Amino acid sequence: MYDYIIGKITNIKNNAIVLDNNGIGFLIYVSNPYSFELGKEYKVYIYQQIKEDENSLFGFKTSEEKNLFLKLISVKGLGCKMALPILAVGSIDGIMDAIERENILYLKKFPKIGDKLAKQIILDLKGKLEYIGVGISDTEVDTMEELKEVLINLGYKEKEIKPILAKVDTSLSIEDQVKDALKLLLK
Repeated sequence: MYDYIIGKITNIKNNAIVLDNNGIGFLIYVSNPYSFELGKEYKVYIYQQIKEDENSLFGFKTSEEKNLFLKLISVKGLGCKMALPILAVGSIDGIMDAIERENILYLKKFPKIGDKLAKQIILDLKGKLEYIGVGISDTEVDTMEELKEVLINLGYKEKEIKPILAKVDTSLSIEDQVKDALKLLLK
């Protein structure tokens, strides 16, 4: 399994890029290949899909984009090739907002997403996207998850915890984060 590959773009196709890393050209399917420049070096976050007759790489410019993609493909009936165009057309914040607000019309504007699949996306993902936010690193996500677990173990409900997580400084130690979170919860 790959997390990311760093290399130079040697070819841009209509739905993919070729990323050269140490003389190996990786064909990587991306949401918008024309956002990459030929000859420029990129760090591309990777998801590898292995099927019986296929081994494909899907690439993303940011880890947030990859995380949203992974959430989308966890939805019943939504595969990799359907999730990629969603990321090409919509912004991360727009997609997350549509899911949280149950905006079926917004989700139906994406290719191959009908009424039934839009409802399934909302059913499967509503309330599960709070840690994908733009600008949040993987270590911050881990820290938020740890803080959330501690607070749940202290008896707080997830709906009480969710609004205060973004207000806690993730650069602090976990102990100080818990103290800050408890202060916010008691207000």
